[in-house]
Amino acid sequence: MTERVDDENRTTAAVVVLKPADAGAAAPAQTPAGGPREQPYTAFDRRELSEILKVYGRMVAAGEWRDYAIDTLKDRAVFSIFRRTSEVPLYRIEKNPKLARRQGAYAVISQTGMILKRGPDLARVLRVLDKSLSLVDA
Repeated sequence: MTERVDDENRTTAAVVVLKPADAGAAAPAQTPAGGPREQPYTAFDRRELSEILKVYGRMVAAGEWRDYAIDTLKDRAVFSIFRRTSEVPLYRIEKNPKLARRQGAYAVISQTGMILKRGPDLARVLRVLDKSLSLVDA
């Protein structure tokens, strides 16, 4: 701790300098070579992204959807679908590898948080979103 006195205003200010060990912050993890270790994350692979973008492209062409976002988190990957950019997502397509052996790694979740479909096969799970256009005779 260092102290500084300002003679003009007669004020005293204390400056505390904390080192990472003093602040309780851990140093970044190091690899054996000495460089920082990358944090693991879950992401969609090329095949999965292709399946998702096929459905997304059809719905954009139909004028239903306009924007998307991809989040790669530590435990899951999320593809969020928006009707407009400033809204909350209409649907979230989640990949959670921890659930792969139980309920299936993929899930489609609605805006309200309800799980619409869950399973191990992404193409089958995405069918819940693929609303085909049908002609109605009047």
